[in-house]
Amino acid sequence: MNSDLPKVLHELAGRPLILRVLDTAAKLGAGQTIVVVGHMRALVEQTVRDIATGTVVQDPPLGTGHAVLQAEEAISPNCQEILILSGDVPLLRSETLTELIRCHREGGADLTVLSTTAPNPFGYGRIVRDLDGEFTGIVEEKDATTEQRNISEINSGVYLAKREPLFQALHKVTPHNAKGEYYLTDIVGILGKAGRVTQAVNCAEFGELQGINTPAELAEAEAVWLARQSA
Repeated sequence: MNSDLPKVLHELAGRPLILRVLDTAAKLGAGQTIVVVGHMRALVEQTVRDIATGTVVQDPPLGTGHAVLQAEEAISPNCQEILILSGDVPLLRSETLTELIRCHREGGADLTVLSTTAPNPFGYGRIVRDLDGEFTGIVEEKDATTEQRNISEINSGVYLAKREPLFQALHKVTPHNAKGEYYLTDIVGILGKAGRVTQAVNCAEFGELQGINTPAELAEAEAVWLARQSA
């Protein structure tokens, strides 16, 4: 973003990205909202303190799986379903997440991955299905075969999971690279091998799920946001 400001604090239509995401969670009636903070965490904590239930610190940053694991002790024992969202994806609609929740519950799933169809899937993790269309896993771009790279259904990075199997799986994730990063996507295979029910639900428009990494992408997202408000 060419800025010293944490990415999630850049504003979309006058409101920080992270608050746009928390606004969406609030529309769903979330019982708790825990924000995982790292870089310049004091600024982020100050921004979210009036809307988030709490914050937890990830330091050092060891990947997406490690980030979610930091929240384990902060989540109330009464919370049995956990929705995992990204702080830099502000265009995701509450209606889409409501559909994700419905499919998760009706499918009796332990883990449901929100997927979408990308016009150009390069760089994204691909959703892999068997000949019957059943979800079998997520393969990252660098690990994908030529055939898998032709798959247009991609992982959004949004997950809904039952608490117990989620954290059981996270504790079994092992680091991938020299940085010692733990990938959240690994829980799909871990849960599958344990006989748990996993599924991928393609119920989102690609534009809802685009993350924001550059000023140009922020400007584009703001234009989409403003167009929605005037529709």
